[in-house]
Amino acid sequence: MQRSLSFFSVVFVLFHLLSLFHSAKAQAIKEITNSIGMKLVLIPKGTFMMGSPESEEGRKENETQHEVTISKDYYLGVTEVTQAQYEKVIGKNPSYYQGAIVGNENADLPVEQVSWDDAVEFCKKLSELPEEKKAGRVYRLPTEAQWEYACRAGSKTAYSFDDEEGLLPVYGWFNRNSSNRTHTVGLLEPNAWGLYDMHGNVWEWCSDWYGDYPKGALSDPTGPKEGSFRVYRGGSCYFGAADCGSGNRSRDDPSYRNSISGFRVALIPSGIPK
Repeated sequence: MQRSLSFFSVVFVLFHLLSLFHSAKAQAIKEITNSIGMKLVLIPKGTFMMGSPESEEGRKENETQHEVTISKDYYLGVTEVTQAQYEKVIGKNPSYYQGAIVGNENADLPVEQVSWDDAVEFCKKLSELPEEKKAGRVYRLPTEAQWEYACRAGSKTAYSFDDEEGLLPVYGWFNRNSSNRTHTVGLLEPNAWGLYDMHGNVWEWCSDWYGDYPKGALSDPTGPKEGSFRVYRGGSCYFGAADCGSGNRSRDDPSYRNSISGFRVALIPSGIPK
């Protein structure tokens, strides 16, 4: 009897260790750190209502609600691309705001003074780095749908945390708490999927041309085939709370640069670790 108990005890311990191993492995692939120290978190596929209901305070006419399905998992930068990360890849730091109020000097401030074209070039050069090529990782800007889906993180409210703006200073830098300048990424609270600064700090370029939303349900939309302006999302340290809402949309010329426009990167599905 004693031998049987010992045997089952060993089996139980082995089973427990195996469960811990699989749990740790599953947890490990939810976030990756690439060769320049950039962290990206796994965004699970799913369906959501993109845009804003007509009853939402501060809603704009270009936010018509429609159902969107994101059919594949993808990774998204945990923070906006920082000045240090941009300089590692491009070799220069074009940012206007240098010298962090809190943090490591310029290193952890979001890069700005970058156009849509600059952001695309960064993604291309990051993808071409030897360690990234070896890992099969290909980077790009998120689509507008991917950006909003990740920002909402399963929420259906005006912001990822609530319908009311009262908690916005806890999650984002905007005109009421920013002193009209950018701040070190990741200082405030993340959304439910571990993404920081989705509300405020700097506007974030998306891959899409700007246009009216199509009618009806969509799967993996990529925006119009052509246009004059590219989309950016999330609001910034200069703008009010309504502009930082999950469904708020803005746009600009793809060559335009200013001190409150930056970006974060996505890892395309084929580059997701197996």
